[in-house]
Amino acid sequence: MAAAEAAALERESLRERAPAKVNLSLRVVGRRADGYHDLESLVAFADVAFADVADALDLSPGEALALDVEGPYAAACGAAADNLVCRAAQALAARVPGLRLGRFVLDKQLPVAAGIGGGSADAAAALRLLARLNGLKLDDPRLREAARALGADVSVCLEPAARMMRGIGHDLSPPLALAPLPAVLVNPGVAVLTRDVFSGLTLPAARPAPVEAPPAETDALLAWLRRQGNDLETPALTLAPAIGAVLDALRVVPGARLARMSGSGATCFALFADEGAAAAAARMLARAEPQWWVRATVLR
Repeated sequence: MAAAEAAALERESLRERAPAKVNLSLRVVGRRADGYHDLESLVAFADVAFADVADALDLSPGEALALDVEGPYAAACGAAADNLVCRAAQALAARVPGLRLGRFVLDKQLPVAAGIGGGSADAAAALRLLARLNGLKLDDPRLREAARALGADVSVCLEPAARMMRGIGHDLSPPLALAPLPAVLVNPGVAVLTRDVFSGLTLPAARPAPVEAPPAETDALLAWLRRQGNDLETPALTLAPAIGAVLDALRVVPGARLARMSGSGATCFALFADEGAAAAAARMLARAEPQWWVRATVLR
């Protein structure tokens, strides 16, 4: 292959989607001595075919690390130097001598501080891009160490797939073969800080027993989810009553089978029997509440 063709191929391949992460269930089982909380959560990810339910990250190889942010939520991302994309590159460079870097361009489509892991997904996408550029495998322990150093959700976002996530987020099950879940995601435009939600949480008196593994079949999975809930929903509702309005709207929209908040909020989701019902519900909600961020997708 000619050098110019090889360079063009490398440029084309250095793009990653950073899909929204949804906590289908979330149980806080206790507080650790270091101040962090132990969780049990079933997570799934928006199908990357739905481009408006994922950020996009491009990398142009170069000597210096740089980041440009564009898209509808660029202004909410803050200083580039503090962005998790740059921090991910720095964390990996500290562990891999001579790591090739470059300029990232982040197309920010996901709301910020929204309970769908946008920043963590961006960091994980940056790690995947740098791994590809530098010939590293995704199971390279240095890549895993960098992900763990960046925060609780980056590890699960490194290889987006439905999993049980336990502990502080680093204890991951193998990928789960869940049936695809048509869904609608809604954010009312309210940012909720995770630390504030946890500060209002009432912990159980005793550490509960671990939950059983979720079933793969849809009806059985929905029954399992109804038994689990999201322990952060109540404190988040106190901080952001708009979440309650979203949940009320999702619970009465035609075809909704289950509605719940994701993560620490404020994004909520509803599950549907098929993609057509989810798309129709998204259109209805977007017309009724044009200021809300409303997206139909499929969770996997």
